[in-house]
Amino acid sequence: MSYALLLDTTRCIGCMACQEACQKEYGFPVKQEPGLSATARTAVESHGDYYVRKMCMHCESPSCASVCPVGALKKTAEGPVTYDEKACMGCRYCLAACPFGVPRYEWESTTPRVQKCTMCYHRITEGKLPACVEVCPAEAVTFGSRQEMLTEARLRIMSNPDSYVPKIYGERIVGGTSVFVLAAEPFEKLGMKDNLGEQPMPELTWKALSKIPEVVTLGGVFMMGLFWIIDRRNKHMNGRDKSEEVAS
Repeated sequence: MSYALLLDTTRCIGCMACQEACQKEYGFPVKQEPGLSATARTAVESHGDYYVRKMCMHCESPSCASVCPVGALKKTAEGPVTYDEKACMGCRYCLAACPFGVPRYEWESTTPRVQKCTMCYHRITEGKLPACVEVCPAEAVTFGSRQEMLTEARLRIMSNPDSYVPKIYGERIVGGTSVFVLAAEPFEKLGMKDNLGEQPMPELTWKALSKIPEVVTLGGVFMMGLFWIIDRRNKHMNGRDKSEEVAS
């Protein structure tokens, strides 16, 4: 079963319980952090009258996994995008590839790792709730199957149309994600990227990469042609020099 999280910004009270629970779960220092960092896999930002939680969106077709040359990042059948620190070679391609700018790197560590939410994959496989879901006092985050979370999000919008913008963030953006967000204001006003389109990012990557052989071939033809012209010119110049020497 593929799972998902539903984040409701109209319910979040900014208590930071989710961040604290996450830090405890993964052995990070328990402290309030204003944004995502190497020791904060989730963060709650204040935007006007609302609190907005930032975390990995767990894309259905994750660009971070598509660019990872060693398979350290992986989209699981259960929904979360996991990270294997033992396989990671530290190339940091995932940092550049993520359309949401989520992954963080342990720059100050002698054995640096990439840090991002894994939706508590280890807890899910044990039949438990993600740590953040378990502690949220306002029920601002809900966990269940991806289809259940989509259905729940639609029901909330239909039941309270004046309380929500008529859109589920994550349903279609970049091919869909396993984290959905509901809001009372346009997502852009809440510091969220809403102009990424619906096409999965890896498809754009492969389209670009597919042009490489063509570019290489054309470049090779051009370079060979340039070499032929230069070589022919040099031979011509050498021949003329020899003729002048004989004449003199």
